Amino acid sequence: MNSDRKAAWSALKGWLAAILVIAGWAVAGAPAGAASFQPLEIVTKNGVQVFSVEMATTAEEKETGLMYRKELADGKGMLFDFNPEQEISMWMKNTYVSLDMIFIRADGRILRIAENTEPLSTKIISSRGPARAVLEVVAGTAQKYGIRPGDRVGHPLFGGK
Repeated sequence: MNSDRKAAWSALKGWLAAILVIAGWAVAGAPAGAASFQPLEIVTKNGVQVFSVEMATTAEEKETGLMYRKELADGKGMLFDFNPEQEISMWMKNTYVSLDMIFIRADGRILRIAENTEPLSTKIISSRGPARAVLEVVAGTAQKYGIRPGDRVGHPLFGGK
């Protein structure tokens, strides 16, 4: 009976190991997202608006962005770092949530805002000038908080908070 128990335990360990490997593959294949959030502030005529943003710094994170997500809470977003400052092109392929894309210059000033982008569209959305970063937030955010070109963004990426 003792050898039967050892055989059963050995088989169980094998199954558990296989399940863990498969679970690891599933997690690795899931849409990438930053593990932590960072605060970001935008100073507008109406006051300071604070956001909690995920960082997209690697090529894979920038390619995936907010794709495949079904929702994005107010006050949350994703900040894409395209250092050095350059002309930036984005699109909404595989992105289900309409977004406001806020293009930010290296000095932290907002260059342009593409509001209410069309979900799932492959239409190119350009910064229309050199930008260091793009902040993606849920559509309607810029209008709701009075965010405009020229407003200042506070985040370590721009030498601020």
